[in-house]
Amino acid sequence: MDPYQTLEQLRQLLESKQISAEELCRYFLDRIAQFDQQTNCFVSVEPEQVLAEARGADKTRDQGINGQLSGIPVAHKDNFCVRGQRTSCCSNLLRTFISPYDATIVKNISKEGGIYFGKTNMDEFAMGTSNQTSTWGPVRNPWDLSRVPGGSSGGSAAAVAAGFVPVATGSDTGGSIRQPASFCGVTGFKPTYGRLSRYGMIAFASSLDQAGTLTRTAQDAATMFRIMQGHDPRDATSEASWSDDKRVSVKHPLTIGYAASLLNDLDSEIVARIEGSRETLERLGNKFKDVEVFDQDLALSSYYIISCAEASSNLARFDGIRYGTRTKSASSIQELYENTRSQGFGDEVKRRLLAGTYFLSTNSPENYVQKAQKLRRMVYALYQELFQKVDVVLAPSAPSTAFRLDEQLDSTDMYRQDRFTVPVNLCGLPAVSIPCGLVNGLPIGVQLIGPQYGDELILDVAYRFQSETSWHLHRPKL
Repeated sequence: MDPYQTLEQLRQLLESKQISAEELCRYFLDRIAQFDQQTNCFVSVEPEQVLAEARGADKTRDQGINGQLSGIPVAHKDNFCVRGQRTSCCSNLLRTFISPYDATIVKNISKEGGIYFGKTNMDEFAMGTSNQTSTWGPVRNPWDLSRVPGGSSGGSAAAVAAGFVPVATGSDTGGSIRQPASFCGVTGFKPTYGRLSRYGMIAFASSLDQAGTLTRTAQDAATMFRIMQGHDPRDATSEASWSDDKRVSVKHPLTIGYAASLLNDLDSEIVARIEGSRETLERLGNKFKDVEVFDQDLALSSYYIISCAEASSNLARFDGIRYGTRTKSASSIQELYENTRSQGFGDEVKRRLLAGTYFLSTNSPENYVQKAQKLRRMVYALYQELFQKVDVVLAPSAPSTAFRLDEQLDSTDMYRQDRFTVPVNLCGLPAVSIPCGLVNGLPIGVQLIGPQYGDELILDVAYRFQSETSWHLHRPKL
């Protein structure tokens, strides 16, 4: 059995009955038991539940009833609610919270027979770019166990890269799917804002958060997208007026925008891999056009002001009163709030909440949030204009390969890891990171950014790219 088979390959094995769902799940459970102590990808796995669901999938298959994911293992990032399971956002504050309901995308996957395999590790409340802020400890990159997998969806990316599951869900607020996909050598897809429901996904920054997937291939990402998408009346940010005529048509050849200025401060080996990606796409008949993009550091500033302000509002509900962990040492309601939050939240979450609260305080909204929103509109307008000239934009996914766990990056350097990804979230655009090479034995990815509702277009371009390259087939040596 090859643990690195794609979702499509595993579906064929199951449909032809070369393997049963129970055998498949036992194999992956055994692999997790053998290797996850090295990577720390999972914060919970329920073997008995997995095998019970697998046996149910085999029975329904024998009856001729097959969902698109019948018998396929799927892991969920720990900020997606799964009924009856702990959903902690990898925070001490929620370590006792058991979800009473399923997130919509969890339910959609389950309806098609996907087997819930467990919760993956993440940066606490999705705040981080290295997966080192989790209360359950850091995730280790399966390509090099001394390095980070990226964040905040690092557990999901590393689980797919390590061959523990063929697909895992993730969330992307400023690059939290695409950056770890780059670090771990997998395909990370962030759809257009609103195409996937956010109901049951614990919020970090509501105007930026979007659910997505980590998979081996763009073809698998497209399969999952079809299953997970759809309007959800329980989510006010879900696309309510969706119709097929909004979808950007898939056509070829394309005009692809290329901002050479983004490569100025990158390592020459990384630049060479991105240039190689351009050459591959040119061989497929596409034309490239030099373009200018919005100042990355200004976009980054706008993103962190808006995201911290929204986090301050969203996380105010975690006070120890209604759910989650509550301090045992408090003599007043004020002290209860203060002690619960100071003991429950980690340093990075506190840092962002304090910043966000300041941005929202008296007189500060005019100085910070309003100006950040004006910058956001400028970024949006630039991309709207850009997509009048080009069909897709090619850009780096991350400014480096995975850095070492013991590397002492200050907050500013850590935040700048997101500079190529945050403009996409500010504008609500779709983007996919795909492997494009190895640098010193570590994977690096390139990002395809599409116009609003151009999800199918960029996935098609990514599929064609992967049909011509083999970088997505490389695997770590666990």
